[in-house]
Amino acid sequence: MMTISRRTALAGVTATLGGVDFGHPALAGQSPSATDDEAAWGRVAAQYPVTREIALLENAYWGSMAAPVAAVHREQIARLNRDNSWYARRAMIADQARAKARAAEAMGVLPEEIGWCRNAAEGLTALIMQFREVGAGDQILFADTDYETTQGAMQSLAKARGAQVIKINLPVTMTRENLVETYREAIAGAPRLKLVLLTHMSHRNGLVLPVSEIVPLVKARGAQVIVDCAQSFYQIPFKIPDFGADFVGMNFHKWVGAPLGVAAIWIRKGYAAAIAPAPELPNAASDDVQAKVHQGTVDFAPQLTIPAALDFQALIDRQAKIDRLRYLRNRWVSQVRGLEGVDILLPDDPALYGATTSFRLHGQGSPEANIKLTDILLNRFGIMTVHRVGLAGGTCIRVTPSLFTMPAEVDRLAAAIRQLAMERPLPA
Repeated sequence: MMTISRRTALAGVTATLGGVDFGHPALAGQSPSATDDEAAWGRVAAQYPVTREIALLENAYWGSMAAPVAAVHREQIARLNRDNSWYARRAMIADQARAKARAAEAMGVLPEEIGWCRNAAEGLTALIMQFREVGAGDQILFADTDYETTQGAMQSLAKARGAQVIKINLPVTMTRENLVETYREAIAGAPRLKLVLLTHMSHRNGLVLPVSEIVPLVKARGAQVIVDCAQSFYQIPFKIPDFGADFVGMNFHKWVGAPLGVAAIWIRKGYAAAIAPAPELPNAASDDVQAKVHQGTVDFAPQLTIPAALDFQALIDRQAKIDRLRYLRNRWVSQVRGLEGVDILLPDDPALYGATTSFRLHGQGSPEANIKLTDILLNRFGIMTVHRVGLAGGTCIRVTPSLFTMPAEVDRLAAAIRQLAMERPLPA
């Protein structure tokens, strides 16, 4: 039975671990530092066996596993299939506890404060819909940049409890100051505010919200805060308690690079009673965070692969990681910003963006126009992007490079945007 410790994985980057080559020897102790050191970042990229038939610039959906992490995942699947319930009902309990401890360490929280779920949407929906402290006439607040599922959950909560929904649209031209002021005004105008949803990084345009400045405004009103960290966790360096929030939902299968199907909720110690247990567990203890999301029998392999995914990420300095992602983002944005007919939806303040930034061609804000544009980018230029709906300003195209992205691929995107801007209206 294979057991992988953090020490073993990190020490064994040049060796073989249970038949798994844990990373390129050149990565050991030599994390890339310069954002444009293409030789060093090429060694990182080599760990991701992704297709090069197209430029994959839609990496906010989920994160590709590095080859050594995928190999550990395959071994976990094989073990579960081989040893079945003998392992699952016995030794796996200790392995899950170790995985949870590693996850909690990465989040900067206590293991007893987190519970597993399959994705952030599942966990956040539970936190919202099972929030106990909203009643008739109370108010809840969210924004147009929040995820569709969480917006829907907030609306469903209000309908079920007779509460009032306050939905705000964030400024089209964004600054740190006007974002905070937008929330300040909305909070000040909500005397019965009980719950606020904040999305740390929007899946629509990539906006990084100044959450740590907004949370105190909410707390001063006496309300509680749920933060959606699905897009930001392990892309941007931070610890969950940094926000001062009460509840958080996040993924491990995006920027941690764990397999699909593993995420977590966090509830600040002492706040668990504010969230009812899952309906299937009516008698669960009020402080049991895991009881807030009832999963039943799930694929355990993704949970068990978290330590390997974190070990691989530990080979790359976290500040160097976000610097590289911002470098790739800036490389294409700088080539098209100011171009007639092209709207870039985020400013160049690095506090407000990470890897993701969205754009639209001027006047092309309908879903149909942007679906058409993604098809053209893919079929004509070999570039994978995705359209996103829901912003007050209209539909847009989301672009997200990853650690395996080559500068030539974002250059290709910039050239394609320049060409399409000259060709407007878009060809049939």
